Amino acid sequence: MERREFVASLVAGGCAGMCVDLTLFPLDTIKTRLQSQQGFYKAGGFRGIYAGVPSAAVGSFPSAAAFFVTYEYTKALLGTGGVFALPHVAPVTHMLAASLGEVVACMIRVPTEVVKQRAQASLSSSTYNILLATLREEGVRGLYRGYGSTVLREIPFSLVQFPLWEYLKAGSTTASGNIPLVLYDVWRSRGIAGLFAGSIPRITFISVGGFIFLGAYEKVRRTLL
Repeated sequence: MERREFVASLVAGGCAGMCVDLTLFPLDTIKTRLQSQQGFYKAGGFRGIYAGVPSAAVGSFPSAAAFFVTYEYTKALLGTGGVFALPHVAPVTHMLAASLGEVVACMIRVPTEVVKQRAQASLSSSTYNILLATLREEGVRGLYRGYGSTVLREIPFSLVQFPLWEYLKAGSTTASGNIPLVLYDVWRSRGIAGLFAGSIPRITFISVGGFIFLGAYEKVRRTLL
C-alpha cells in the first residue's frame, strides 16, 4: 500500500466511524436500554440519550481507522500475487481482510463499547467516572470484557458485508442477515421475549449505519485520492 492510500484509508475510516457513531448514537442508546436486564425505563428510558457519547467519540475514529487501514493493507497484500490475485478468489480476499480488520479494530472498539454501554444504562455516573470505576474494580481486563464474543459476532457480519460492498457498494443489504447471528445468544440469556427486545432499533441502526459508514468512507477516500 502506498503512503497516499494509507493516509486516505486512515482518514476516511476515522471520518466514517465518527459520522455513523455520532449520527446514530441516540438510536444506539435506545437499543441498548431496550435490551437491558433492568428494563427500558429503569435503564433511563428516553432520558439522557446522549449518555456515553464522549466514549463513542473518542473511540470511533481510531477504531474505524484501524479497521480500514488493516482491511485495505491486507487486501492489497493478498492481491499482489498468487492464488488470491485471481478475480474469482477476490471474495475470499475481502473476507480475510475484513476478518483481520475486525480483530484489530475490536482492540480499540471493545473498551469504548464497555464504557459507553455502562454509561447508557446508568444516568447517575459520567463516562469518566464509569471508566475510573471499571479500572479500579476490574482493571484493564474489565475494559476488554466480551472481546472474544464481540469479534465472533462482528466477523460473520463482515464476511457477508464486505464482499457485497466491493461489488455492489451498498451497506444496507446485509442488515437483516446479521440479526440471526445474535438470536441464539439472546435466546439463551433472556428467552423468547428477549428475541424481540430492541429488534426494530437494531435493524434500523445496522441498515442506516451501514449506509452512512461505507458511504462516508468511500466518499472521503475518493476525495483524498
